[in-house]
Amino acid sequence: MKKILVILDGASGLSVKIFGGKTCLEMAETPNLDFFAEKGKMGYMYPIDEKTVPGSDNAIISIFGNNSENCKRGVYEARGLGFDLKRGDFAVRTNFGTIENLKSKVVIDRRAGRTLTTKEAQILAKALNKGIKLPCKFEFRPAVQHRGVLVLKGGFSDNITNTDPEWRPGKDNKFRFSEPLDDDENSKYTSNVLNDLLDQAFKILNSHPINEIRRKKGLLPANMLFTRGGGIEIPKLKKYKDWMSVNPMPLEIGIAEASGMKNFSFEYPKLKKIDVYANLYDGLDRTIKFAIKTIKKRHKDFVGCYVQFKETDVPGHDNKPYEKRKMLEIIDKRFFGFLRKFVEGKNIKVVVTCDHSTPCKLKAHSSHPVPVLVFGGGGDESSRFSEREAKKGSLGKMYGWELFRKVGLDK
Repeated sequence: MKKILVILDGASGLSVKIFGGKTCLEMAETPNLDFFAEKGKMGYMYPIDEKTVPGSDNAIISIFGNNSENCKRGVYEARGLGFDLKRGDFAVRTNFGTIENLKSKVVIDRRAGRTLTTKEAQILAKALNKGIKLPCKFEFRPAVQHRGVLVLKGGFSDNITNTDPEWRPGKDNKFRFSEPLDDDENSKYTSNVLNDLLDQAFKILNSHPINEIRRKKGLLPANMLFTRGGGIEIPKLKKYKDWMSVNPMPLEIGIAEASGMKNFSFEYPKLKKIDVYANLYDGLDRTIKFAIKTIKKRHKDFVGCYVQFKETDVPGHDNKPYEKRKMLEIIDKRFFGFLRKFVEGKNIKVVVTCDHSTPCKLKAHSSHPVPVLVFGGGGDESSRFSEREAKKGSLGKMYGWELFRKVGLDK
């Protein structure tokens, strides 16, 4: 193994008032990341460009040297969940969410309060697959926590709008049914079929016993599916056939496999109770252990390794800076502590970055640049892996699509 790319999902952010104006990265005690920074070089990256707010999907696509516009999230997540897609099948990422009703369309929460257990999601999915009647075959599969994937089988169009409101400050928070983006009859048909499914889904979910029990417990009902990133074929991506990927989440699995990587995975812990952060820490623990075990066992079989830690994104969405700092410290101590010893005496390049910024005060992704750290091949005067240090680093400014070339991961 000659190169390792680590992506800390959404770990970058903006200053936090309760941290005295420092970011979570600046507040976290990360002696091992700091070691890599002191011995390496820093720079900063716009995953797409200065104005675009990236998702994990188009950001990762860009980072691996592809056109970020050539991204349909649903097909990657479907592949990551094991769907056998045929060209023309419409695959779309979903969230179980909560709306007031179909008349007001007011969105209460895009993720049903993050309290939907794995068992509840599986029961609701079974009810949807059994109860919804459409003029085509379809399948809905729940994924991790509130997430899922829907596939409409047949010859569909992906030129339709999302129904996920993806709430941002200053915008109304209402659910909208899908609309065609052109006058093609197939686009109109696709949006009509999807809207029919969503209308039936609300009626099934809203009155389902699972949601009646959730209401009695004071929990939000998972009474709607929000859809985004629909696609009808997996785009051709740059190939990295001599790379391994260590990722348990469907999106990253799908992108890795579409890029020709050998993905190593494990079943993400089931959410058995309503404490999503206990589940996230369990998932982080297993990801670290599995990544260390896999790198030790398989590093001689591959030239490169791609690892992504998804958990650090969630506290940004929930405005929980202490949780983000804690996760960063766990990753530093356990994973980067291992990596520091693992690369000692070896000619291995280590690159650490984020797929996007998720500032706590925005509770959403942002277009701000993220830090890039490169260990192996000389250093500059950097001392910490942080947003401010990145701006002073010798690598300077870059974009996601040129990262591999700028830091030497393409060699």
